[in-house]
Amino acid sequence: MTSALELLLAPNGFSHYMRRHVLDQTFRGLYRWNAFDTVMLVPYFIVMLILAFYGIHRYQLVWLYYKNRKNAAKWDQPPARWTEGELPFVTIQLPIFNEQFVIDRLIDACCRLNYPRDRFEIQVLDDSTDETTEVAQQIVSRYATGFAGMDPQPIVYIHRTNRHGYKAGALDAGLNVARGEFVAIFDADFVPPREWVMQVIHHFAEPGIGMVQTRWTHLNRDYSFLTQVEAIMLDGHFVLEHGGRSRAGVFFNFNGTAGMWRRETISSAGGWQHDTLTEDTDLSYRAQMAGWKFKYLQDVECPAELPIEMTAFKTQQARWAKGLIQTGKKILPRVMKSDAPWHTKLEAWYHLTANLSYPLMIVLSVLLMPAMIIRSWQGVLQMVLIDLPLFMASTMSVSSFYLVSQKELYPKSWGRTLLYLPFLMALGVGLTITNTKAVMEALFGMQSAFARTPKYRVNKKGEKSQAKKYRKRLGIIPWIELAVGCYFAFTVWYAFTTENYFTVPFLVLFVFGYWYTGLLSLLQGRFERFGNAGQEFHEKPYPMGI
Repeated sequence: MTSALELLLAPNGFSHYMRRHVLDQTFRGLYRWNAFDTVMLVPYFIVMLILAFYGIHRYQLVWLYYKNRKNAAKWDQPPARWTEGELPFVTIQLPIFNEQFVIDRLIDACCRLNYPRDRFEIQVLDDSTDETTEVAQQIVSRYATGFAGMDPQPIVYIHRTNRHGYKAGALDAGLNVARGEFVAIFDADFVPPREWVMQVIHHFAEPGIGMVQTRWTHLNRDYSFLTQVEAIMLDGHFVLEHGGRSRAGVFFNFNGTAGMWRRETISSAGGWQHDTLTEDTDLSYRAQMAGWKFKYLQDVECPAELPIEMTAFKTQQARWAKGLIQTGKKILPRVMKSDAPWHTKLEAWYHLTANLSYPLMIVLSVLLMPAMIIRSWQGVLQMVLIDLPLFMASTMSVSSFYLVSQKELYPKSWGRTLLYLPFLMALGVGLTITNTKAVMEALFGMQSAFARTPKYRVNKKGEKSQAKKYRKRLGIIPWIELAVGCYFAFTVWYAFTTENYFTVPFLVLFVFGYWYTGLLSLLQGRFERFGNAGQEFHEKPYPMGI
């Protein structure tokens, strides 16, 4: 029997193959396996199986969260508390880089924190290369001498003339002159509530606690459809990933902001290192392997601003994806050789390798159409028996994951999350191109600059955005996303013509996801050949290991 490969390579081969093996039902049931079909289907099912395992892990996190619910009570209240006279000295570090639109809001919130001023200092760690330096210096000077009816605040301004080490380098430089026994860190887009330090500091009365992480909430959740979906994604991370891992007693990570460290923990774990883009996760794993315990306080909130542009959101997600793979390459061998329990090692593996699913999605995208053509001889029953379990594991797990997190946070209004789920899943698909590029750079050791997420202090619908000030160049990726979306639109047409209706909803998610991210990037962005807008993205990166 003529092989599928010969038919596809023959003159007018694709149309001939379509007529003979898809549209013509005469020889249905007489199909014979061949080498080309094996080459296509074996990796297709391997990829589907791997993605299914990562999907099953989401179910496991939900299970861990509920199974260890009884452990949550011990996180809520510290086992011991300091008296007012025993409260330790705390340093608040504010690492900033070109944040002129939000720096005053951040500093004002930190200066209003409820904590004794004789045991408290604020460091503004500024690596800016634009007018943010002048803005920040003026704000610091006002608060240091007394401003807005407040007494003079213990605040200092530290400016570096280079970005050596990026954020990790700035934190390390500040730590060299810090007076605090404990160090709290806030990124520029955060607004810590007045009682935040007092809610956190008492947990360190327990000697073995090295870090306490609090939950991010969202200042501009209702700004746009995109920010609504972003909020649901972050809620899933903080409720079920942090909640499940912390309750189960396995390793979890500091998120880079809205958390507090014991200074001794940082130094004993090797300090801030800048050979990855997720220095927070890197230090977290080193500290926990050194024996320090971490706490996650789900009920202590710290609001922050979500990215309002698709390009900014993709930049943030790509940095996290690349950084976690870099950290996995660096840390996982140590974790596997450590004396940590096997379930802790397994969870670390899932956590640090999860972003490998993005290049696997690319492979799946390439193989999907050939697999559909080759498998056109299958009946509905065979398709359901083979594909439905994999679909439930790899795709439906995403829906249950985020629904559960919203139900935990918003028990009275979580049902409306159902409206966002298809778009959330599609957005996850749409990030595939950008994040695959980031993951491959990490796997092949390609270094890059720390690309910050622009913040514009836009909280409500209708507020004017200063987005063009720090907008990133778009390049060719949005056009690739649109092209891939067209490819999947063709697969939808093919599924209809072959009456393979079971796959249509799955394929539509791919179409919408790629078109949504591609079109929104183009509509919100602009191409630039000259000018200095977004200069922090264009500067020559410093070598990560120096």
